[in-house]
Amino acid sequence: MSRARVARRIAAGAAYGGGSVGLIGAATVGLVLAEVQLAKRRVGGGTAPVPPSADGRYGVAFAGPADPLRFVIMGDSTAAGQGVRRAGQTPGALLASGLAAVAERPVDLRNVALPGARSDDLERQVSLVLTDPTGLPDVCAIMIGANDVTHRIPATESVRCLGTAVRRLRTAGAEVIVGTCPDLGTIEPVYQPLRWLARRVSRQLAAAQTIGAVEQGGRTVSLGDLLGPEFEANPRELFGPDNYHPSAEGYATAAMAMLPTLCAVLGLWPESDHLDAGRREDMLPVAKAASRAAREAGTEVTGARAPWALLKHRRRRRLPAHTEPVRHQEEEDEGPPPPPPSGATWRPA
Repeated sequence: MSRARVARRIAAGAAYGGGSVGLIGAATVGLVLAEVQLAKRRVGGGTAPVPPSADGRYGVAFAGPADPLRFVIMGDSTAAGQGVRRAGQTPGALLASGLAAVAERPVDLRNVALPGARSDDLERQVSLVLTDPTGLPDVCAIMIGANDVTHRIPATESVRCLGTAVRRLRTAGAEVIVGTCPDLGTIEPVYQPLRWLARRVSRQLAAAQTIGAVEQGGRTVSLGDLLGPEFEANPRELFGPDNYHPSAEGYATAAMAMLPTLCAVLGLWPESDHLDAGRREDMLPVAKAASRAAREAGTEVTGARAPWALLKHRRRRRLPAHTEPVRHQEEEDEGPPPPPPSGATWRPA
């Protein structure tokens, strides 16, 4: 069965309450889980630091009469920025500072992500956001999925939780982008044939997440094996202190893929009905678009007229040099922040 058909079955099961549609057989999922957990023990020789708090205001140099944009990031340890020690190295900080530079307007960031979270925790996270007395967000980014795979959460449940979260945020007036499940086949050491199985289960979930999010009015960006070539070529630089979560350079690579869509959804990025065939952009049925995106990291999927979706590869731009939030007084005593990581620059798409 093609990945598009599997993704559509999972998404349909999520929409209609089906709980028995899985990614692969239960026994195989157990093997994948065991291998991934073994890999985590093998490579996780270090201890991941508690993610730094990146909440605060970015782009204060752009202060003016307009109110700051309100940006929320939610999800799991990847969204929280586990593995780095400075606030400015987290994906939320990188995205907030990049958004401020493009909008030429301050951005207030709130990060409610929880390390270890699965998709069912999104209900709690969304409730925190929607009851925030300071106001509702203009845009939200969600990064979730890896823990659903390693904890054998039924795919239909994962997609149902994600779809509900996107729908609640969209109903409240927030734009939503989702960074879909990363490719667990890039975790080392995960050996064949389980590396292939881990890749398959991750991509199937990513494709199903895309269908669920797009049908609720969100946009998705596939993370997939985005870091795969970098991990293989330079694992010591791209892995964090625990040898499992990304380093500052790794998070900058992920932010590089998501920032153009974050800007586009707020109308800050040029939009056109013209699709660039040279950049492999296309209009496809949403399931086929989701399947193709799962195979190519950095691909955006945006809903068009049902059941069609736009597949885009947006051009990227450099990150601003300063990515630290406005600091609290007790933090100012620690001295100025370090310069941004050498990997925190945009590369041509």
